[in-house]
Amino acid sequence: MQELGRIQAPWSGLDMPAGELAKQLQGVQGGREELLIAERALNRLAEQDRAAAEAAAAVAPTPARVAGGRSC
Repeated sequence: MQELGRIQAPWSGLDMPAGELAKQLQGVQGGREELLIAERALNRLAEQDRAAAEAAAAVAPTPARVAGGRSC
């Protein structure tokens, strides 16, 4: 039985750190999920901004149209 005790002794001290590490991992995973959501939202906003800029460029008169087709 002494041998079993010697084998188990080093591992018994790891129970508490393992629980703390599990909590930290859970926090990191939650933070990572938040970052992914924020990244998706920023990508959507950037796509909307690009589409709005393209639409504005398509509607806005070019300098050649404003000058009656002549170059300045």
